[in-house]
Amino acid sequence: MLKDKDVVFLWSPEKGDTFLLNLEEGAKLDSRLGVINHNDIIGRSYGDGVRTHLGSMFYILRPNVLEFSRRIKRKTQIIFPKEIGMIIVALGVGPGSKVVECGTGSGSLTAALAHFVGDEGKVYTYDRREEFSLLARRNCEKWNVAHRVEFKVKDIAEGFDERDADALFLDVPTPWDYLRQAKEALSPGSRLGILVPTTNQIEKTLEGLNDHGYVDIQVMELFLRYYKTNAKRIRPEDIMVGHTGYLIFASTVRDIA
Repeated sequence: MLKDKDVVFLWSPEKGDTFLLNLEEGAKLDSRLGVINHNDIIGRSYGDGVRTHLGSMFYILRPNVLEFSRRIKRKTQIIFPKEIGMIIVALGVGPGSKVVECGTGSGSLTAALAHFVGDEGKVYTYDRREEFSLLARRNCEKWNVAHRVEFKVKDIAEGFDERDADALFLDVPTPWDYLRQAKEALSPGSRLGILVPTTNQIEKTLEGLNDHGYVDIQVMELFLRYYKTNAKRIRPEDIMVGHTGYLIFASTVRDIA
């Protein structure tokens, strides 16, 4: 049964309109199909329907990280869901994981990592700008995962506070400058992930990874294309999400004399 502060995803069979809501007693959602009272959703269950004051139907569905990431309030470029999924599986993030991240930005990856580490895990996220850290905290609060995250405002040139992390991710302009710090924070055999937008940055990052003794280095670029769901006219959507960044992954090993 849904209650105050729960998150729901609303979908209209009439227009395909969607909304992601944090339920709040007494609040209302205005849409082109009419007003939905949050109180009409509270007390119902996922899978139920709710009507606007004009009689239009919305189905109450379980929210997911994909829809949350699309709607996150942002002041920075975010990491998109198509990369988030690969990052999570490539880094081996799961319940109980200890994950370090820099930079926090608007918190799209932060919230996703916190979702998958569960209450037994922890995400430590760094950014040099306090305004981004505060925004990311608010976004994580909307997804009800802020209690799994430690937000830090710090220049990682000084090093990470953590040791023996299970995974670490860098989304910074010059990741090659922080590969030593990353290796110090990671446990041996764990994985580092990096996002860069240009091939010039790939070259410098690869040189740095080799210099610092990382192994099993991989570089990839992901593309995503949706299809129209009209069974009589199946074809790709007119607009495709193309290049958003290059992903680089590598593993740490113990230094052998």
